Amino acid sequence: MEFWDTDVLIVGGGPVGLTLAIDLGQRGVRCILVDKRPKPAFLPKMERCNARTMEIFRRLGIVNEVRKAGFGQDLPMDVFVIRTLQDPPIAHHPYPSVNQLKAEGAATNDGSMPAEPYQLISQYTLEPLLKGVAEDTPSISVRFGHELETFAEDEDGVTALVRDLEGKKVSIRAKYLAGCDGGGSTVRGQLGFELVGESLLEMHQALYRAPGLFDSIPIGQGRHYHVADEKSTFLIVQDDTVHFTLHAVVEDASEMVELFRKTVASPIEFEMLYVGKWTQRLMLADRYSTRRVFIAGDAAHLVIPTGGLGMNTGVGDAVDLSWKLAATLAGWAGPELLSSYEAERRYVGARNVNASKQAAVGRRTWRSICGPLAFEESSQGEIHRQKIRELVDKEQRKSNELLGIELGYRYVGSPLIFEEGGDVPDSNSFDYTPTTWPGSRLPHVWIENGTPIQDMIDPNGYTLVNLSGDLNAGESFERGFRKLSVPFRTLSVSSSAARKVYERDLLLLRPDMHVAWRGDKAPANIDEIAARASGFTSLAAAGS
Repeated sequence: MEFWDTDVLIVGGGPVGLTLAIDLGQRGVRCILVDKRPKPAFLPKMERCNARTMEIFRRLGIVNEVRKAGFGQDLPMDVFVIRTLQDPPIAHHPYPSVNQLKAEGAATNDGSMPAEPYQLISQYTLEPLLKGVAEDTPSISVRFGHELETFAEDEDGVTALVRDLEGKKVSIRAKYLAGCDGGGSTVRGQLGFELVGESLLEMHQALYRAPGLFDSIPIGQGRHYHVADEKSTFLIVQDDTVHFTLHAVVEDASEMVELFRKTVASPIEFEMLYVGKWTQRLMLADRYSTRRVFIAGDAAHLVIPTGGLGMNTGVGDAVDLSWKLAATLAGWAGPELLSSYEAERRYVGARNVNASKQAAVGRRTWRSICGPLAFEESSQGEIHRQKIRELVDKEQRKSNELLGIELGYRYVGSPLIFEEGGDVPDSNSFDYTPTTWPGSRLPHVWIENGTPIQDMIDPNGYTLVNLSGDLNAGESFERGFRKLSVPFRTLSVSSSAARKVYERDLLLLRPDMHVAWRGDKAPANIDEIAARASGFTSLAAAGS
């Protein structure tokens, strides 16, 4: 039997596991990623990286690669409710292209927009791209065709047994293990963690190749076309505009060919490449970690695609876990740093499951009155379509306009964050209001030379953003972090726009750009702030 040794073993080679591997690899951490599939599958499970994920990809240096591989940056992201692609739409919600959002963002400096807009990219495009990046990163070993069988955790690490496609077994010794292996997670199952929540509709999904369809849609190009029928039929344009997926509640998979033909309603040539069943689930794991084993992505939370929060929440898990693992392996993390992963990300997981449920309820509300009457060419049919339109305008936006959920999450109750009193911002709002309330992501602001301030935040240590004008304001913080041998730097910025958005003169940021503390002057308890922010429960623990 072969024996491999690494710092972190990652189980699962989807977007979450690959993002975790890339982030760890760029921090110099040795990791092995295993996936039981021989290669990434040609299945479009997800189709949009939201703004926060694209900011993360920017920090990983791959944002341009992702955009180049994805949906055209000049194409609109419109959403339609239809009878067929040939009939006037019942409802049409226009959404800007990536390039339109970039232009709007370049002209906006009030913190309300992200550093990177969203990007439509199919999972079957994104996975091979991320896999290639991981394979090109020296400290990462990517091993598709290797399935985890068992693992055992001890005081010093984890020993795992994997089997390749030919049945050969390999023993892997790692300091930590991360289960990013999806809703049927082997890692979660062996840990005994339970998924708690609810199951909703059982649907069929089919993938089609229809090369001439996108350019011939008479009602307008977009990304989503919801059919106002009783089957919850939903057509999605994939990133190359040649492939399409259709979701619907049908009795038998054979119905999906005729349903696609009926939705398109024109003599277009197409081929159905795949059809399968899936169930809408809203679930959260009761635990996210032990001392040396962690779960992330769909292994930790199952989110209905309404709102596109599944994979994107998982990418957030990956970057939170990555910097904490890297800090622990580097020797400067306090004992509570890694354990804070569960406190922070399970809170966000619960929040995002709830947001997805709100979006799903909104969609079910207007769909509940859909059916044959919506297709009638009569005055009664038109009156009914107007009722649908009114409900769609109110409820469907919850699935497509949730920047507050994407950017406004905050690590509430984290042992690493110095909470404040007063009127706490609503971190569950679908609307985004920029804030530096402790625990929040640093809002995007352009500084005077045209650089996003996010690009200047150190990914490998703590950063004090100093807007006070006093170049010595960070000295006491530097002493506090130096006592703990924790990486720290001061970033002094002269920017009236940043000061207005950031609300305070001094912001202490973690490597993931979340605010740990803020104030207008150096406080008396800097040593305590430095200790807690880096994972020490007390000054005594930090000094021991």
